[in-house]
Amino acid sequence: MFCYWGLLYKKPVIQQLRYSMNKTIPHNRLMSVDVLRGFDLLMIIVADRFFYNLNTAAKTNFTKNLADQFEHPEWIGFHLYDVIMPLFLFVVGVVIPFSLGKRNTESGSDSRLYRHILRRFVILFILGWIVQGNLLFLDLSKFQIFSNTLQAIAVGYLLSCIAYLNLSKKGRYVFFISCLVLYALLLSIPSFFGHAFELLPNKNLPIYIDQQVFGRFYDQTQYSWLLTGLGFTATTMSGLFAGELLLSSLSRQKIAGYLFMIGIAGIALSLIIGIWHPIIKKIWTSSFVIFSSGISFVLLALFYWLVDVKGYTKWAYPFRVIGLNAIAAYVGSHVLNFSLIAKQVFYGFEQFTGAYYDAFCDLAGFGILYFILWYMHKNKTYIKV
Repeated sequence: MFCYWGLLYKKPVIQQLRYSMNKTIPHNRLMSVDVLRGFDLLMIIVADRFFYNLNTAAKTNFTKNLADQFEHPEWIGFHLYDVIMPLFLFVVGVVIPFSLGKRNTESGSDSRLYRHILRRFVILFILGWIVQGNLLFLDLSKFQIFSNTLQAIAVGYLLSCIAYLNLSKKGRYVFFISCLVLYALLLSIPSFFGHAFELLPNKNLPIYIDQQVFGRFYDQTQYSWLLTGLGFTATTMSGLFAGELLLSSLSRQKIAGYLFMIGIAGIALSLIIGIWHPIIKKIWTSSFVIFSSGISFVLLALFYWLVDVKGYTKWAYPFRVIGLNAIAAYVGSHVLNFSLIAKQVFYGFEQFTGAYYDAFCDLAGFGILYFILWYMHKNKTYIKV
């Protein structure tokens, strides 16, 4: 496999990029991408907790089914909640051709470009430690090295950027397929390092590698991270391919159609592959990558068609407000408990909402966070890394 890399290598793109807290939005930015990111973040920020508390209060079959869909399955299978994390990685990939692909803008040295990419990788990893790695406990016994979506994004972003800058278009497809095939083969190995492995919780190779590498800093869950970087990268690369399609010279109607067809094809292919290689979100199997990427393509097609093709934008404004400040929304919602803040402000409503008070405070807490994001957007303040 590796003998092909020399043929697939291309001269790196040289371009100066600027990411910081700023007051501008790039002219080539598609509104639908921001709206889709905002929709995804809404699900991350409030959906799971809200539907759980709603079901706790209502206790109906309908609310139970909703709550179940916003929890991950025990192992094999797929719930609606499972698309949220891969969609986040997918959208990161979509943006890569927009941010790295323009060669006729300000230029700089290769080292400057790679320093920026590495800097973003490091910042995302540190933010992951803050959000879910227990860094703020200031207690080494509670620290977890790799345990968060932002860190998965960091890995997928870094490797996808390197692939985009150094491989031809054909090379990038080969790289994407190689990640999927290699990971699937590794998951199929019956024994390694003198240990027997199966695609079962706590008995699979990715979990074993995490346990051995991270040691006491392993997060003690069924989720795998280190070897699963191959899957994270493949998911991000699938978004990169979508971004290249969005930048193509095809008409917007055709782009929307192709995005949709690719998504449906991906879903169908993953279901076929899933007969032999099951869809498991917790270890990010290759079939899960293809399935979730297929759903992400379909969602992007829908949002792109509504917003950028048909021009229906009024409904999308709240999602765009969230999507333009994704880092602030994600980190803020995890570091600060806005539901608890809402309880300190809206405690008088408990007498009126009764058993639904927790669900009410979930929505009220989100309202507080949204007001902050709206105020930032109104003042054209966007936090980037």
